[in-house]
Amino acid sequence: METANGTFAWAAAIATFNGCGGGSLSFTSPATTSFGNLTLNGYNQSLSTNYAVTVTDNTGSSAGWNLSGTSTTFTNGTGQTLPTTATTVTTGSAASVAGTCLLPTNSIGYPVTLPAAATAPAAVKLHNAAANTGLGPSTVTLAFGLAVPANAYAGTYSSTWTLTLASGP
Repeated sequence: METANGTFAWAAAIATFNGCGGGSLSFTSPATTSFGNLTLNGYNQSLSTNYAVTVTDNTGSSAGWNLSGTSTTFTNGTGQTLPTTATTVTTGSAASVAGTCLLPTNSIGYPVTLPAAATAPAAVKLHNAAANTGLGPSTVTLAFGLAVPANAYAGTYSSTWTLTLASGP
């Protein structure tokens, strides 16, 4: 008969696997945004608003992505317009949300003029993710500025913005 005595060491390991592959590249954005109200006073003025977009890259490609935008000219109900250079993106930032694997590294220099015309012109990049960044979902917040010239007419102005998301920085 034999008896064994001794102290045994146990080791444990925890592995975490994220879900940032095997899916698609997509984004969601608010249906509308507003710059608010302004009282015209005969001077150049400006308004600002933040616009948050959730970009999700679950492709697993690590190719990066770019968020681009264009717009129609701001017009009121009587045919008055704001300049086609009235809207700019002044800053862009990204924040983690549940499931973020890696935040995007953005290389866009701000400010960026959101192009505008009666028919929306070619889009410009507003925010991007360098290769090997921007994996999983993240909230991209773009700060928009609207320049209102001193000679603007009173009224409610509107514009249609079109955002697109594509693979690659």
